[in-house]
Amino acid sequence: MASSPAASARALTAPRDSYEIAQFFAPQRTSSSELPDPDPLVRNLTIGILEVFAGVREVDQFSRWLSEEAYRKLLVRSNLAARARSARGVAARRPVHALLSVRTQSPADGVIEAVVIVQGPARTRAVALRLEGTDGRWRATSLGLL
Repeated sequence: MASSPAASARALTAPRDSYEIAQFFAPQRTSSSELPDPDPLVRNLTIGILEVFAGVREVDQFSRWLSEEAYRKLLVRSNLAARARSARGVAARRPVHALLSVRTQSPADGVIEAVVIVQGPARTRAVALRLEGTDGRWRATSLGLL
């Protein structure tokens, strides 16, 4: 049985229409000019990440500000830190850190890469973050604790 030309035209446009709909509802990149100053987020995420590793803050509190991959990595790393504390018999304590410096740069529009130098009681560390503008807000897509 032969199909009508109208049915053939609908079959050809349906995948394109569903693709366009999927693209419309997918996370949308946002330009730096449309986003707030990233400095407060960089500072607060850094302190929050260190508190997650110390076991005094839940990873879930940062789900809004982290991409899925960054969230998973932070969750795995916090679980390992909790196991290490448990094995040593050390209770979770709120860390006291001083932010020594915050350096940011923008390699592309809607992208911020930051390094925060943090002094703790035992040692000085660096936290590296990559923020990308998505859906009108900054989201951390990569985290690193050195």
